[in-house]
Amino acid sequence: MNLDGLTVDGLHRSFEEQGYICEKNLAVTVFLALKLNKPLLVEGAPGVGKTEIAKVLSRVFDAELIRLQCYEGLDENKALYEWNYQKQLLRIQMQKENIGYEIKERDLFSDEYLLERPLLKAIRSEKPVVLLIDEVDKVEDEFEAFLFEVLSDFQVSIPELGTIAARQIPIVVLTSNRERELSDGLKRRCVYLFIDYPTIEKEVRILKVKAPEAGERLSREVARAVNLIRSNKAVGKKPAISESIDWARALVALGAGSLSREAVMQTLNIVLKNKDDIDTVVREVGAEALAAYAQKHEN
Repeated sequence: MNLDGLTVDGLHRSFEEQGYICEKNLAVTVFLALKLNKPLLVEGAPGVGKTEIAKVLSRVFDAELIRLQCYEGLDENKALYEWNYQKQLLRIQMQKENIGYEIKERDLFSDEYLLERPLLKAIRSEKPVVLLIDEVDKVEDEFEAFLFEVLSDFQVSIPELGTIAARQIPIVVLTSNRERELSDGLKRRCVYLFIDYPTIEKEVRILKVKAPEAGERLSREVARAVNLIRSNKAVGKKPAISESIDWARALVALGAGSLSREAVMQTLNIVLKNKDDIDTVVREVGAEALAAYAQKHEN
């Protein structure tokens, strides 16, 4: 991927033009990962905008986004490649029936029978791609170690075909919700970035971009209310940015010009997706107090 002429300011501006509001420090880290040809490892709580970085990069560089969604039990076959066994068996059957020509073993393990999975697709792509390895903290240690070759050398090994090097060095973004500590080996291969929940001011800016119909006042009230909810340690699942956006849109849909007590009671389930958390906020903060807090700071 041609990164000639890329600057931190230019990248920061491109992110914001794509609707991704971020501090300049984030742009600096992403810039360095791109310039050093190293994967970007992004850690943070769910819903703070980690995955969105890969999506934005694919748009900024007009590159295809290839996503590997990680989960417990993910293995090399699902991530790298599989052989099309049905097609191989059909070919063997044709040989037995003397319909086709003689088949050699190497013919059965060729490109014709190879099913690309995300990692191999990214490595073999002729065009620039962004490879998103999402929620890498969910895989086992063995799979994490398997990723080392891809992340450090941008190549993969297939026993029947040998080593396949990347035709284009992909932009690689890994995300982690920090459900477990990642290995030093993986971290060493990456440029590290941590994203925290946004400040009130930053969340207001995000809402202005993602839910402009909410307007300045309602956006600020939502941002303050969400900030207060997140600060409550008894809330198990903190609201994501996307849930703040949904809350603002929901309030607009109801014609609510301000976050009143009634509006809070009617829509708290939009921003909190767990009954225990809703009960906690109602009991420990109270809908009236939450609304008053959001509005009080308007002055």
